[in-house]
Amino acid sequence: MQTVTCSDVTLKHALSLSFKEKIEIAKLLDKLGISAIELPVFSGEKRDALLIKSIAAGVRGSVLAVSCPLEESGIESTWTALQDAKHPRLQLVVPTSTVQMEYLCHKKPPVVLEMIGTLVKKAKSLCADVEFVAQDASRSEPEFLEAAIQKAIDAGATAVTVSDDAGIMTAEEFAAFIGELQKGVPALREVCFGMQCDDSYAMANACAIAAIGAGVDEIKTTVAGNSAANLSTVSQYIRTRGMDLGIRTDMQYTVLQRAIKQICWILHTERSKTSAFENIGSGETAAFELNEHDSITQVIEAVKALGYDLSDDDNTNVYREFKRISVKKTVTAKELEAIVASSAMQVPPAYVLQSYVINSGNVIKATAHITLQKDGETISGLCTGDGPIDAAFLAVESIVGHHYELDDFQIQAVTEGKEAMGSALVKLRAGGKLYAGNGISTDIIGASIRAYLNALNKIVYEEG
Repeated sequence: MQTVTCSDVTLKHALSLSFKEKIEIAKLLDKLGISAIELPVFSGEKRDALLIKSIAAGVRGSVLAVSCPLEESGIESTWTALQDAKHPRLQLVVPTSTVQMEYLCHKKPPVVLEMIGTLVKKAKSLCADVEFVAQDASRSEPEFLEAAIQKAIDAGATAVTVSDDAGIMTAEEFAAFIGELQKGVPALREVCFGMQCDDSYAMANACAIAAIGAGVDEIKTTVAGNSAANLSTVSQYIRTRGMDLGIRTDMQYTVLQRAIKQICWILHTERSKTSAFENIGSGETAAFELNEHDSITQVIEAVKALGYDLSDDDNTNVYREFKRISVKKTVTAKELEAIVASSAMQVPPAYVLQSYVINSGNVIKATAHITLQKDGETISGLCTGDGPIDAAFLAVESIVGHHYELDDFQIQAVTEGKEAMGSALVKLRAGGKLYAGNGISTDIIGASIRAYLNALNKIVYEEG
């Protein structure tokens, strides 16, 4: 009995979903027993790399296939993002019809042929599993298509897929198309031979079944949309007629409909149309809550929405502290800012608080005398201000000799009673970047000064 595999392209086209929703769908597909989960062309951006790494961490059984840009540097950057996946696959989607070669690649057929060999060879040097996808194969010149497939196999491709992007072939025509290719390229029997058919004319499901009968090993499917055969329809057909046709899949049919229903709900619900953090502006109080089930990419997205641009190490530190706190409670925007302030960009202090004296009252102007230590030298500053905290911040600025924009200032009690501990959060902006500092003390003015110095030290450290 022939075992047919399904490579799902749902996430390749569901671009409007949030990080969390994409990860949830990938996990459901993995649990379902899908042979491969495909992601769109890697953009090279940090956001895409984080998404790939996050999905890779949650997918254990399925192959994770990511399309590469059609250049060697793009293949390298894609592999850097994908290499930690348990079953990684680099995918090269190359147009093979005359019209698309000139329109998408701006290259003539002989040049495209050499490009296929070069790129597949490069991908193979990095990853054991490389898929060559002949885009618009059904409208390609047969001789060129066969030469392109042979070139890819000779260069090391382990999987080859032919695509009917127009979706105009009948089932009989597609079966004949597959048969002719197998005759023209006998090496196709040595690799995983796959097919994809657009469903704009409702032909994809029939073409997929016909292609299986003609000898393909893998079919492209989707949970929703018309980019490929419908996963639910095709899998149920194979389940019903598989014994008669001599074909089977490794999918978990007991969870099939439930998993597909969950994925469809994610794809069509209103929450997938905009990011939870999309409308948070600078200076606004973000209205969101995170919990222990949120991924690192979701937390980093929230941190970015708050205005912070952190390094990978700082993002890891923030997420580690977030996980510790979120086990006990939900984390709001204010709490996440406190985590950023206390966990990110922790640097050796350039300025250390030695002492502070504050004079304030309703009949005198507030004054602050601050003493700091820097490089073993004691430096003092004395200033007046509109209240004790304003005077304290101005005194620190007089010592440093520089004014930084105060983006936000928050104080709150962290314990109860008359001896309650006060927590202060200070956000300073320098060079267009946000720096957060956190301070805790039974004296709220002392907590505020410590928070200001904590943020200031981060600026000084980064400015060198």
